Amino acid sequence: MSDIEIARKARMQPIGEILDKINVPDTPEAFSPMGRHIAKINLEYIDTLKEKEDGKLILVTAITPTPAGEGKTTTSVGLNDGLNKIGKKSIVCLREPSLGPSFGMKGGAAGGGYAQVVPMEQINLHFTGDFHAITSAHNLLSALIDNHIYWGNKLNIDVRRVVWKRVMDMNDRSLRSIVVDLGGVANGYPRQDGFDITVASEIMAIFCLANNLNDLEERIGNITIAYTRDKKAIYAKDLNAQGPMTVLLKDAIRPNIAQTLENNPAIIHGGPFANIAHGCNSVIATKASLKLGDYVVTEAGFGADLGAEKFLDIKCRKSGLKPDCVVLVATIRALKMHGDVSKEDLKSENVEALKKGLVNLERHIINVRKFGLPVTVAINHFITDSQSEVDAVLDFCKTQGVKASMCTHWSDGGEGAAELAQNVVEICEQSKNTFKFLYEDDLSLFKKIEKIGQEIYHASEVVADTKVRNQLKDFETKGFGKLPVCIAKTQYSFSTDPNLKGAPTGHVLPIREVRLSSGAEFIVVICGDIMTMPGLPSVPAANSIKLNPKGEIEGLF
Repeated sequence: MSDIEIARKARMQPIGEILDKINVPDTPEAFSPMGRHIAKINLEYIDTLKEKEDGKLILVTAITPTPAGEGKTTTSVGLNDGLNKIGKKSIVCLREPSLGPSFGMKGGAAGGGYAQVVPMEQINLHFTGDFHAITSAHNLLSALIDNHIYWGNKLNIDVRRVVWKRVMDMNDRSLRSIVVDLGGVANGYPRQDGFDITVASEIMAIFCLANNLNDLEERIGNITIAYTRDKKAIYAKDLNAQGPMTVLLKDAIRPNIAQTLENNPAIIHGGPFANIAHGCNSVIATKASLKLGDYVVTEAGFGADLGAEKFLDIKCRKSGLKPDCVVLVATIRALKMHGDVSKEDLKSENVEALKKGLVNLERHIINVRKFGLPVTVAINHFITDSQSEVDAVLDFCKTQGVKASMCTHWSDGGEGAAELAQNVVEICEQSKNTFKFLYEDDLSLFKKIEKIGQEIYHASEVVADTKVRNQLKDFETKGFGKLPVCIAKTQYSFSTDPNLKGAPTGHVLPIREVRLSSGAEFIVVICGDIMTMPGLPSVPAANSIKLNPKGEIEGLF
């Protein structure tokens, strides 16, 4: 059966019964139902949990992604079901899918096979409207900026130096660079503008890093929106924008809870991209989960070089979170692609190509250990994997001193990830938490970029023109030098060349642009050809998405 057929046959439990499993009382003060199978956990109830001891935090990341697939979300869901299967009270904490890639080239993002979160269609489409609220809050600020300029511009905003773009949750390359306010005096002053995708919005970043509503409002007020002619920064709070924007987000900021196919709790909240943002679900959701469960399984977007690095250096730095274990997901198929096998030839056994591709897995293991964290490998099993190929990966992991598990959660659900779950529990019980950041706050911004470029990407050097270097120095002069950096680059390679597979070394990391996210409190570093507003492929997934005669969705999954 297909993923959607499996999901439609699921026997979902009422959301109150799912919440009862993690001891959330069935009261209006604790949660607000959003239909029969989804709810939002109220912030007031989360505040009552502050004195409870935290559970163990498990970070799921992956090797460098390929078109063959790695199954990071599927493994996160399978591991959560596996932990519950062996008697642990576990919660999986995930990001919300974006409509952009769902209608572009990726499709749905709610797991797969018998390791899914449900109701799948709602989660992959509008869900509880969080992304729409974020889009509206972001664009309200855009409207307030242009309105202020129209009505006299008391703040002396230089229309050439407005840095706050608009957003929408859809891929649309034609909106990357536009001109607004055309049509004469009544419509305002024409200026160049553009759109980013919602998941790259600073509001999304703030939403996922804020600790509570007051923190959310303060961070929104600190957003840099423009500069005057003499380069004085103008902030959102100068327009009194933080109040109405927070009003638009007051319901969205409450974490969403759904369930897995095995009726285990899944908290799904927020969703910045990992290749152009920091790629983690909300801090509020993660911290609430740690109070409600003995184990919390969460994921970081794309490969460990992008997603895990940002989770650890940005989210953990800002929130005080400390993972207890890292699960590194790999597939035989993807490793063979890193060994130069084409997608069309992946079904054939090729142990030599697999061994060649293992350098990618090795690089990620080495990188994760730089953060002082124990790591275990999950081999996400495909039916085309031969025993010789599986044995080659298991033997390789032994040489690295890493436990590896062959996981069949896609076909077998939690039972297929029970061995991985046991490995995770043993690591959490036996290992001391020696987590550390890759770089310290006091390092200069350019040195932080170099640290990531050289130690995580294994680049020979980081290059930037005078304009970029001067911007970084200007950020430091203005008091932003202690902020972490958020690298925006292709997810398909350690380099900025998506075609360079395996574990390349000696390449150059070119910085194209830097952006200050003073509300989210990090510096976005845009490298290579990465775009913060993706385009649709030549044949977008949207071409196949429709309603069938029964009114059911087809083509999204």
